[in-house]
Amino acid sequence: MNEILEAIFRRRAIRAFDPVEIPEAVREQILQAARVAPSSFNVQPYRFYWVETPAMKKSAARLCMGQAPAETASALVVAVADIGSWRATTESQLEWMRKEGFSETQISKAAKKAKLAKWFFLQGWLGIFGGLKWAILRVVNCWKIIGTVPAARQGLFKWATKSTSLACENLMIAAEALGLNTCPMEGFDGRRLGKFLGLNPRTHEIVMVIAIGKKSASHVEQPQWRRPLEATVKFL
Repeated sequence: MNEILEAIFRRRAIRAFDPVEIPEAVREQILQAARVAPSSFNVQPYRFYWVETPAMKKSAARLCMGQAPAETASALVVAVADIGSWRATTESQLEWMRKEGFSETQISKAAKKAKLAKWFFLQGWLGIFGGLKWAILRVVNCWKIIGTVPAARQGLFKWATKSTSLACENLMIAAEALGLNTCPMEGFDGRRLGKFLGLNPRTHEIVMVIAIGKKSASHVEQPQWRRPLEATVKFL
């Protein structure tokens, strides 16, 4: 078994951590691994907040219901689905393509794709345009095969959450491979934690909080159970 698979099979949700400092170089490697995760249309609709200063971490842990992983972790990583960053991201990609010497044809094609993207994200006043898009797509789908397009705001958050989750998994596997441990948590006060981080509820939604650190010597490893493969996968 190679090292990547070993890290995947070794990873467990750790409930107690020993106080250790995470070196800046290790932190950067972990976050770089999250950053290169695949995302829909390469829009990368997520942001990560790495909370490690004692005062900030204590406040964030309290908003995570005071869970042991949150209170004992060396850092907390708040993963946020961000449906408002698409314009800046697409513009940054176009700027990168120009600097890297892409052909005018390639740049023009990407620019047209970016212009079309705004119709994907725009919701209009009180979400009226998003509702209209949803209605049109449902009618078209009666006789034509089309993909599931996230027309309304809630659909966009669902879409962004998928890409955010992929990045979170990269982050946790990278941490495990680098000798650290993690615990993904859904138990948090999303409204208060979002306010604490200065998030905009119209464009930001917290997907999960990941406690990260070094597994405590007091941690007791529990037997792991997963459904057998035949109960999880259907071969056709």
